[in-house]
Amino acid sequence: MRTRVYIHTLGCPKNRVDSEIMLGTLQDAGFRLESDPSLAEVIVVNTCGFIESAKEESIEAIVELSAQKQEGRCKKLVVAGCLTQRYHAELARELPEVDHFVGTGAYPEIARIVQAAQAQRVIVPDPDFVHAASTPRVNSLPGHSAYLKIAEGCDNACAFCIIPKLRGPQRSRPVADVVAEAEALAAQGTVELSLVAQDLTAYGQDLPGKVRLVDLLPALCRVEGIRWIRLHYAYPRDFPDALIEVMASESKIVKYLDMPLQHSSDRLLRSMKRGRPSRYLRELLAKIRAGVPGIAIRTALIVGLPGETAEDFQDLLEFVEEQRFERLGVFEYSREEGTPAAEMAHQVPARIRKARWEKVMALQNRIAREQQRQMIGRRVEVLVEGRSEETEHLLAGRHSQQAPEIDGLTYVNEGVAYPGEIVTVEVTDAHDYDLVGKVVARSRGAPAAGCRQRKRGRRRRAESGRAAGPLLTQSSYIPQ
Repeated sequence: MRTRVYIHTLGCPKNRVDSEIMLGTLQDAGFRLESDPSLAEVIVVNTCGFIESAKEESIEAIVELSAQKQEGRCKKLVVAGCLTQRYHAELARELPEVDHFVGTGAYPEIARIVQAAQAQRVIVPDPDFVHAASTPRVNSLPGHSAYLKIAEGCDNACAFCIIPKLRGPQRSRPVADVVAEAEALAAQGTVELSLVAQDLTAYGQDLPGKVRLVDLLPALCRVEGIRWIRLHYAYPRDFPDALIEVMASESKIVKYLDMPLQHSSDRLLRSMKRGRPSRYLRELLAKIRAGVPGIAIRTALIVGLPGETAEDFQDLLEFVEEQRFERLGVFEYSREEGTPAAEMAHQVPARIRKARWEKVMALQNRIAREQQRQMIGRRVEVLVEGRSEETEHLLAGRHSQQAPEIDGLTYVNEGVAYPGEIVTVEVTDAHDYDLVGKVVARSRGAPAAGCRQRKRGRRRRAESGRAAGPLLTQSSYIPQ
């Protein structure tokens, strides 16, 4: 019988893609993918090491799953990802129950590592891996949706961030290679692509000829079968007018932009080494909204950065009130060793960080409720995902301005639709983050009844600003 393997993923969508690559590599090597850790002979934990809460969650997952070596069938426990890349020596010393520690540059070797009788225990090369269209991969989202990682690493030097040390410098994939992967996903039934990278707008600057994101997007829009393309993690430092024009002119690029801004205070933006002042950010946001009417903007903010005064925080509150972001994640600053911010004076006490986080979230919750109520009566296109996890009497899906996993859902309580179908829904009710509506029109070529759709667990934590995850790669199905 084939060896069964289970992968548990924590952290961001970019980490999910890494897990999918490991799944594909293992499956190609003859392993059987398992959704129940108690049945797996090999367990892989793909960790996150970005902030303190993510590190704690990763350690908890490792300890919990290590019990399967006594209670289940597990023969090998492998810990991979950013936490391993950052702390492999300490982890190897403190976690004797782990058989292998695999860094972010060793994912292509995962099958060889778990198969070899005498494989090294710690395999942490320089973080220089970037996958290609030919790299084996198993999509763990519902088949109609997929993440498309277009670059690896980051060249920015944000004072609070450890990612460049964990992931290496910017490494963009060639346009033809990204398009080839998009075509392969479309051939599998994918209609929605969520583009991800550490810094999406820096795409291509390291490639010959210095191609840019504006060169890649039209090529992706020509891929037959793809209906929606969404942009995530678009760093604001270099956001050319041409990119706004492409977003406005290409109908497949949905009116949604994930752009982490982090703060509004000029003093803190300088200390964070973000490269642009508050005035630039405000002008850019205004230009994007004018160029792409009706766009939904998601951003991430940090409260409690070293040196953040009451005046700085008040500036941030006024910025949130002024901009009325459609989606907002707020993080309490996490003091990470190895970053410049960790050595800065005037570290903000934890109780003040928490109080400020609560205040921003209370403001954003009010804004979100008001915006949600304005959706009642509108008609939106919804990508149906399957039956609701709350009740089988509702269908669950997302309209184009609801990103997978991090945003809300649109529930359908009237009408017929099937997973993977994009239907027109009239919104009849609205909650803080979710909508309810009825189908008023179906697309041509709707899927046949009886098709089966991959199901995944969901966690609603990104809206609160907490670390997202764990994202459990599953292979279970529900009948339709």
